[in-house]
Amino acid sequence: MRDAVIVEAVRTPVGKGKPNGSLAHVHPVELLAHTLRTLVERSGVDPELIDDVIGGTVDQVGEQAMNTTRYAALSAGLPESVPATTVDRQCGSSQQAVHFAAQGVISGAYDIAVACGVESMSRVPMWSNVPEGKDPFGPGIAARYPEGLVPQGISAELIAAKWSITREQMDAFAVASHRRAAAAWETGLFDAEVAPLEGVTRDECVRPDTGTDVLAGLRPAYHDPHFAERFPQIEWNVTAGNASPINDGASAVLVMSGETAARLGLRPLARLHSFAVTGSDPLLMLTGVVPATEKVLRRARLSLDDIDLFEVNEAFSSVVLAWQQETGADLAKVNVHGGAIAIGHPLGASGTRLTTTLVHAMRERGARYALQTMCEAGGLANAMILERV
Repeated sequence: MRDAVIVEAVRTPVGKGKPNGSLAHVHPVELLAHTLRTLVERSGVDPELIDDVIGGTVDQVGEQAMNTTRYAALSAGLPESVPATTVDRQCGSSQQAVHFAAQGVISGAYDIAVACGVESMSRVPMWSNVPEGKDPFGPGIAARYPEGLVPQGISAELIAAKWSITREQMDAFAVASHRRAAAAWETGLFDAEVAPLEGVTRDECVRPDTGTDVLAGLRPAYHDPHFAERFPQIEWNVTAGNASPINDGASAVLVMSGETAARLGLRPLARLHSFAVTGSDPLLMLTGVVPATEKVLRRARLSLDDIDLFEVNEAFSSVVLAWQQETGADLAKVNVHGGAIAIGHPLGASGTRLTTTLVHAMRERGARYALQTMCEAGGLANAMILERV
């Protein structure tokens, strides 16, 4: 049976997703093109050999419309003969791109594929693809969920309430994320994965000096009288400090068969071992990481104890802490170089950003198995297991 391996993985620094952010002046097509160009240059692969480029973008509108991945590939200088497509599985869009790329290689449909993603939240704000007054869900969803679904911030609050996660726990987790990311930068652990862009060399949101005393002073980010009445169990502990920020960034990984890597003289960073996707309660929305983790471990015929490193997207502290309660995973193995609360969460780019950070961490720490999982809007989650080769 064919396998699929990652031979190169790169990302931009992550900028604040605001008009004054360090990458706000860069068109999203150019953000993604930069990672594709760097990926090809660092790997030394002839771009003529790439069978497909699969990219993730969430808000596919405006400057991120019209199959952004195709135009990024062209801007990067890839041959016109190399196709590209853009997918949307919300926050897991580019992790889904990795799944699709690897599955294409394993099936024999591809020999070489690129999985990537981009989001410029400064230029294309979240929900830009839903015009004011328009309903993206339709009457069937209104009938099935008559009380109405809720925004992600409310879901994060509901998760904190259900799993009895305190403000202090969420803030402490956020501080640890910043300190791990800052340490990774200071010790050069991000150097191999980051492709500086137009003078931007570091992630803009990492705050090495933040502390729980600072975060304790922040106000609840999602308090709403309507939801407070509907959900009296919510204690309103989710803040801008213990949730991911909005960001700009791009990332990309190069996937090919092990046989192709050997023929080209390339050393794999990791083998793509197993995959899973799952749906979950769209009201809680962000808890799918728990069944997705269980499902991918079953498929891999591995136990939690076999996993040396985890990447669990830090959309909110409460999501990762609830996942940890349910799985029993050792938090010392989770997001060891910091997570989205510190590094940032440029939606469509985050899946391959996590993969990029993870494969480099695996090599640096000598990990055999690693697991990546992401929660996604609508009650979805992706999970995959990587193996050192």
